Amino acid sequence: MSHIDDIISGGSLGVDSGAAGGGGIPSNFDAEQAQNDQEIEMQFAVVCFEQAEAYWNLITKVKPSTLKRLTKWDDEIMEAFAKAFPELQNDEALKVLKEDEMKSKIGKERWRNFMTPFEKHIDDYNFGTLIRADCSEDYTEANSIFGYRTQFYAIEIARNRRGLNDVAWEQAQSAPKKE
Repeated sequence: MSHIDDIISGGSLGVDSGAAGGGGIPSNFDAEQAQNDQEIEMQFAVVCFEQAEAYWNLITKVKPSTLKRLTKWDDEIMEAFAKAFPELQNDEALKVLKEDEMKSKIGKERWRNFMTPFEKHIDDYNFGTLIRADCSEDYTEANSIFGYRTQFYAIEIARNRRGLNDVAWEQAQSAPKKE
């Protein structure tokens, strides 16, 4: 795992990765039998927010188009992403995502088929995370889509490589410096 991947996945955020290899979830945890527990939901929300905050801090401090990689699987992710989602190879479509298309029955199946081959390569490949709908804006309630880690990587690697996330860095550079 690269340092950047570690930051984004929570490794440097003080989040216990646990014995099961993901987000402090016990190895005997059975999601099918689990009750909705506000405490667990809050912990997942905190991890998602911390990951979003870490990524936003990264792309506002380092020009995203100059980032060499987010994971050691970037090239494989991009190759699979291009094949699975040709419509998102258009910059305009990638700048502003359509959540309803991503979360439609067909959209969910397409994303699941895209992510599954990465199950053995990417830690917590299907762990929940936040994705910005509009890459020119920060994470806000209105601009955040709940998605999966592999979705996040595909979208953000593509945005970085195409220079679409550079707007966040440019805005941060032109903002008045806090003293």
